[in-house]
Amino acid sequence: MSSQAVGNQTSSQATDDYSYGNWYIDEPQGGQELQPEGEVPSCHPSVLSGLLHACLAVLSILVLLLLAVLVRRRQLWPRCGHGRPGLPSPVDFLAGDRTWMVPAAVFTVLFSSLCLLFPAEDPLPFLTLASPTSRGPWKILALLYYPALYYPLAACATVRHGAAHLLGSTLSWAHFGVQVWQRVECPQAPKGPVPKAQELRNIEGGCPRFQTPLQGGGDYIASSLGSSQGCGSPGTRGRIYKYYSLLASLPLLLGLGFLSIWYPVQLVRSFSHRTGEGSEGLQSSYSEEYLRTLLCRKKLESSSHASKHGFLSRVWICYGNYIYTPQRGFRLPLKLVLSATLTGTAIYQVALLLLVGVVPTIQKVRAGITTDASYLLAGFGIVLSEDRQEVVGLVKHQLWALEVCYISALVLSCSLTFLMLIRSLVTHRVNLQALYRGAALDLGPLPRSPHPSRQAIFCWMSFSAYQTAFTCLGLLVQQIIFFLGIMVLAFLVFMPVLHGRNLLLLRSLESSWPFWLTLVLAVVLQNMAAHWIFLETRHGHPELTNRRALSAVTFFLFPINVLVGAVVAAWRVLLSALYNAVHLGQMDFSLLPPRAANLDPGYHTYCSFLKIEASQLHPATTAFCDLLLRTQRPQPLRGPQDGLRHGEEEEGIQLLQTKDPVARGAGPRARQGRARWGLAYTLLHNPALQAFRKTARSGA
Repeated sequence: MSSQAVGNQTSSQATDDYSYGNWYIDEPQGGQELQPEGEVPSCHPSVLSGLLHACLAVLSILVLLLLAVLVRRRQLWPRCGHGRPGLPSPVDFLAGDRTWMVPAAVFTVLFSSLCLLFPAEDPLPFLTLASPTSRGPWKILALLYYPALYYPLAACATVRHGAAHLLGSTLSWAHFGVQVWQRVECPQAPKGPVPKAQELRNIEGGCPRFQTPLQGGGDYIASSLGSSQGCGSPGTRGRIYKYYSLLASLPLLLGLGFLSIWYPVQLVRSFSHRTGEGSEGLQSSYSEEYLRTLLCRKKLESSSHASKHGFLSRVWICYGNYIYTPQRGFRLPLKLVLSATLTGTAIYQVALLLLVGVVPTIQKVRAGITTDASYLLAGFGIVLSEDRQEVVGLVKHQLWALEVCYISALVLSCSLTFLMLIRSLVTHRVNLQALYRGAALDLGPLPRSPHPSRQAIFCWMSFSAYQTAFTCLGLLVQQIIFFLGIMVLAFLVFMPVLHGRNLLLLRSLESSWPFWLTLVLAVVLQNMAAHWIFLETRHGHPELTNRRALSAVTFFLFPINVLVGAVVAAWRVLLSALYNAVHLGQMDFSLLPPRAANLDPGYHTYCSFLKIEASQLHPATTAFCDLLLRTQRPQPLRGPQDGLRHGEEEEGIQLLQTKDPVARGAGPRARQGRARWGLAYTLLHNPALQAFRKTARSGA
């Protein structure tokens, strides 16, 4: 019985030795839990974050109600009882002369909050969930919570009242103070939920030890990829870089900081310029500038001046075609400005996520490489060297090269995405200017009706959101493609040539050089024969000759041309994938051929967006309506220092003051006539303005 008990005990011990739990030999004994190095310390703020955000939500609701009362009071004041209450608009997208800085700041804050929501543990900041499985619906609710939270912050700028500026100052300072308070108290934050220590005791207590068989024997040895400080730290697994939350909130802090300065400045201006409150209605400063630039005569440059500075002028023209520079008399619509701002913010957020999610992990793995890595590689049949220290140096060098390839690909992706953004702004300006003139652009199968449609309005509403999403996805795809390409070049070409080992690509080329030489000779000989044998110049024009020899060579080289075609097809796929990945974030042209351009949802959205912008925000229409309102608006008395008579302003002379000395000498009547005819011709003959014409009565 005793021998049987001893045998059972021995077999149970042997079973335990080969059990999965004992593979981790660094597990602490006696039930003690190991406190890993590099773990993000728990933060205990003086005021709970949920309480602060609950106060912000209540304050936002209160400000929104006060703004609604203020807007209702201003609407009811002119005609007692004829107005109707309503919430103020957060952004006047269809107002041509409103400031773009406040909407850009608010949208930056909103998008940055959504980026912080993606890796957050709690979807709503004032709600702590116990079960991780119930976070999906709450995150969907958070997509509506944050726009509602920042709605009053943007609406305070559209009311244009001193009380609204006071409310905006209070709300912006509250948001900014809460964010700064949280970042100062807890600068280090984990990516997601921290797992329980009991659940990770066998995983994160130390570096994993793998059983590697020795050559020529059945025994097993333990090998690791790193020490406990390199790969066993929970701070490196399950978390992004500990300062990710702080770095990702920088655009949010910049936007809130700008709003906390802008609203007090506007409040001071509203108190110091009380006389400026009567400037309601249409603000046509941009439309006036547009028409001045459009209707004034432009001086033609002499040919001698162009020839003298021919090279510089060509360089400037090329620069202006690819890099956006401000142009007098034209201003980008607010939607395009917001799209550009959101694109820049998206580049920063995605690049930061790609950087801190991969590079710190590679660095920690490289720092934890030990001599046991040679046994792990030997288990897969990879023997780099007999010296263990040399193997460690080689593995660390390979990981360092991998990190360099990743960072280089990220820099290249961000640079190309930013350059494509600048190039798109130039294309937007050219297309809008052409549509303002009434030109028919080749923008795909647009409906010919100048009136807005249901689908066009939907595309206009979703344009900025689509542009942001396309930028994020395009940057991610570019990062993957460029990283793989740079890594292939580094590990198969540059590093083997520099170190003289692992020449896999060169050896494959050495073994297959007859194949590649045959393809190169076939291509070169066919081009030489086409130039010297099958073409003959007669009467100054090239003509086809030696047709019998041409047919024979074509038939004879058909099999080789099939192989050349396979190589060209692979190059075509690679080139088209690279081209589409680089231009994926652009919506101003289709990634599909012209016949299938309507199937590209991004390009179709862009075309419909341009249609709405050109029809609803045409500067000529805005200027014409402003002139009509000026004739009905009582004009204040002007002093002699104003320099313009009352009749001249009614006729639009202030709108179209020309700088041409010949036109100035023609007298005010000639200038009035020129202004009338120029504006009337634009309103009558511009196809983009047909939607605003009043249909003639049938009996007229």
